[in-house]
Amino acid sequence: MNVTRQQVAERLGGYLRGEWRLEEIVSWAEAAMAEGALPEEDLTVVRDIVARLGVSDVAAFGLTWEDLREMLARLGYRAQVELEAAV
Repeated sequence: MNVTRQQVAERLGGYLRGEWRLEEIVSWAEAAMAEGALPEEDLTVVRDIVARLGVSDVAAFGLTWEDLREMLARLGYRAQVELEAAV
């Protein structure tokens, strides 16, 4: 498993859309770090973000909206929010 910027951004987007639970994101990040499957060309950015996601289930390291926006920006993406009326 080689983790790319796009894959990390897709995981973050899926989390924001409710497609992934925090526990799933943490497990994915921990597995990626354990396998060392990080791309050399984006190593610093991807490693920093994946490492941060891997500890996000600890209360002191929880994820905020600002954290997610910053992570996406570092990956070259921008978060956009769309509201829908609850049914």
